[in-house]
Amino acid sequence: MFLASKLLVFLTEPLAWVAALVLAALLLLGRTQTGKRTWGLGMLWLALFVLLIQGWEPLPDALLRRLEDPYGSAPSVQELQAFQGVVVLGGALEPSYVWEGRSQVALNSSAERMLVPLALLRQNPKLQLLFTGGEGDFLGQGLPEAERARIFYESLGVPSERLLMEDRSRTTSENAVLSARLTGVDPTKPWLLVTSAWHMGRALATFQKAGWNVTPYAVDFATGSHTPWTEYSLVRGSRKWALLLHELLGLLAYRLSGQA
Repeated sequence: MFLASKLLVFLTEPLAWVAALVLAALLLLGRTQTGKRTWGLGMLWLALFVLLIQGWEPLPDALLRRLEDPYGSAPSVQELQAFQGVVVLGGALEPSYVWEGRSQVALNSSAERMLVPLALLRQNPKLQLLFTGGEGDFLGQGLPEAERARIFYESLGVPSERLLMEDRSRTTSENAVLSARLTGVDPTKPWLLVTSAWHMGRALATFQKAGWNVTPYAVDFATGSHTPWTEYSLVRGSRKWALLLHELLGLLAYRLSGQA
């Protein structure tokens, strides 16, 4: 499943599609047959279209919004008192090699996954924070994400006794299964599940399938209630398409395999 998820990341990169179309076009344009050269030119135009359409943000936003909208509400301060702790899914920290030789922590664009739980811990001093995430790097040789998370939280004054770290999981399914096995964790008690809003549907279904009693607390929203029609950015647009395609294919794969 881990290797399949890595392959899925590549297949859901729209820029990789553009590169594949350009490569195929160049191979066809190198042929002498007129028909194949015509196909090559057609692929070049298609590659240009795929590249340009990625930047028009209202389209991916409309689709991402369907993933995020069901999780727009959050428990009140009073309701927080009923929870055992907060499960924080990894994915908000830069790769382990970025941390090497630096004296500061490195968060990525999903930093809300790391920051929002700090406010929850202040609002309810009894909450525990369970962070789940391993894989130091692709070869598994770097510092696991859970260890980097521990450094981050302890640097901000979170007592070590309030932290639970699961450092072997590499997928959302492994997050759910391996976290339930930690000493001191009772997954049948109420927990808050914190992850990016666009990922919450798959994460929630996976944790519930693994026997967790979790309530969604979505963060890191990629969309608002609407997107102006004039919004255009190849950088932001391609990233949103990648998020959308990765999550949709991931949810399909999890359902077909019985993990969600």
